[in-house]
Amino acid sequence: MEIATPSKASSARSEGLALALDEGTRKSHSVAENTQFVTGFFKGIANKKSFAQLVASLYFVYEAMEKAFDENEKINPNIAALDYQELRRLKTLEEDMVYYFGDSWKTTVKPSKATQKYVGRIAEIAKTEPSLLIAHMYTRYLGDLFGGQMMGGMARSSLSLEPGFGTQFYQFDDIIDSKAFIENWYVKLNSLDLDSKQQQAIVDEGNLVFRYNIDLFNELEGGKRDIFNTVLGLLKVALKKKFK
Repeated sequence: MEIATPSKASSARSEGLALALDEGTRKSHSVAENTQFVTGFFKGIANKKSFAQLVASLYFVYEAMEKAFDENEKINPNIAALDYQELRRLKTLEEDMVYYFGDSWKTTVKPSKATQKYVGRIAEIAKTEPSLLIAHMYTRYLGDLFGGQMMGGMARSSLSLEPGFGTQFYQFDDIIDSKAFIENWYVKLNSLDLDSKQQQAIVDEGNLVFRYNIDLFNELEGGKRDIFNTVLGLLKVALKKKFK
């Protein structure tokens, strides 16, 4: 895919690597949202056990990601430029892990097969081609920030979680204006010193990251009945709020 050159566009998303990532992963994103990804998410929130499994997988993924960022940002200015502390999720995931698995979770919870493959890829590129970590930042962090409030709210409603517990991962308390924050992130992304070959490799990695995330959701427990009941429950909640 040809990387668009900068223009007088109103948003950084309409040019450069930002546009290439949005357009280049659009098909993967659409397939994920409309099939396995959405279905898998409903599997995850169909019951507390399955959602806890999702949280555990995300913990190990973010542990690997943020370790890789720490190890590379001093030698790779591109990683340092995009590694905002406000986006870091490991601390919030640790809080959620305690809620679902208890204080001893670090000795009792192990990564699933799909999670191990995902984590293995992060460790591999952190050593061989760290610029590809940008695709992991883009796919996970921005996805969390874009959809986090909705997904966290859905989980709280369907699982009747205790207020303030179990969905800290989806709370970005240090980001007041998510739209402005993301626009600034895209501006930084477009300013990185990357040639066209490197940029295309990042887009390709973005598609691979979507595949890994789809595999995580497909691995979750839950069947069609659970999914139907969850969707029906969410619909009832929405109707009650609308006509309250």
